[in-house]
Amino acid sequence: MDFAYKQILAAVDGSDEAAWAFKKAVEIALRNKSVLNLIYVVDTRSYSAMTKRVPDVDDRVFDHGKELLERYKRNALDAGIPEVNVFIAAGSPYKVISRDYAKRVEADLIVCGAQGLNAVERYLMGSVSQHIVRSSHCDVLVVRTGDIEDAAEAERA
Repeated sequence: MDFAYKQILAAVDGSDEAAWAFKKAVEIALRNKSVLNLIYVVDTRSYSAMTKRVPDVDDRVFDHGKELLERYKRNALDAGIPEVNVFIAAGSPYKVISRDYAKRVEADLIVCGAQGLNAVERYLMGSVSQHIVRSSHCDVLVVRTGDIEDAAEAERA
């Protein structure tokens, strides 16, 4: 039996734990000769409640994600991963990641940080990573940082 991961989907959001998760995803992709798919999701639930309009990818709210994805893609390519795809999406992060894009890229592994940037959502609804674990149809690796400085270094690398 072949237990190698072929399609890895790594969720990034600019947090330290997502930077560490990215580093782990790169290591796993290199070992398994996997395609690395990176996704950044703008949580539009708060936007649609305030403005009755869901932003589209050309709105400024996506600029940070576009820059982050390009930097991560360059880092992954420089590390030796031959195929890196980037996706930017709007919606509920755990639904977009575990349902929509995991199916779209036929992911057999999702890698995400244990905690993202949104502390209020984590308090009210539970973490995105918990939702991904519960709703995903493939393996999920939830990465914790042992040291915040190591995570920041992973993002710069």
